[in-house]
Amino acid sequence: MSDVDEIPSRHTINLLRWCDEVPKILHLRLKNYLYSFEFLVDNKSWRASVHRYETGKTRYAHYRQSDEILADAGWHCSFCFRRISEFIFKMKAYSHNDRVRFSHFLNPKRVQRVICKGADLFDMLPEEYTFKDIIGKMGPIPHSFSAVHLPSYLLENADKYRFLLPGNCIREKE
Repeated sequence: MSDVDEIPSRHTINLLRWCDEVPKILHLRLKNYLYSFEFLVDNKSWRASVHRYETGKTRYAHYRQSDEILADAGWHCSFCFRRISEFIFKMKAYSHNDRVRFSHFLNPKRVQRVICKGADLFDMLPEEYTFKDIIGKMGPIPHSFSAVHLPSYLLENADKYRFLLPGNCIREKE
């Protein structure tokens, strides 16, 4: 179970198919990206999970349900949209609208600039639990121009998904 932007790798799916004893609930630690696969935030995304289905007992939940976590299990690509209008739509959506403190945050030219810099669309401090982690994540995310260990489907369809690849931050207007 996961959000649509939480993508388990093909290797993870095959490993789970081949295993006889998968825990009832297994979280998947995903590489956490922002805007595209150019901006690796961290390796701490664990909300995607695998559940052995039991009638009436299996429910989707987006919180930690187990201490069992499979490392390097895939990718989480947040705000990885093709068009600027999709960024603006999500920024105004119910779960993010309180972060839009100024109307100029929704200016398409500003949104495009922020995406290419790897900066925060809402101009907020990083969401972390220690001062050390907050300070470590302040400022734009460092660029990565490597396509190593990215989803094979993305690489095989690079023309269609160019906007997700490193070095291609310019988004379609419509």
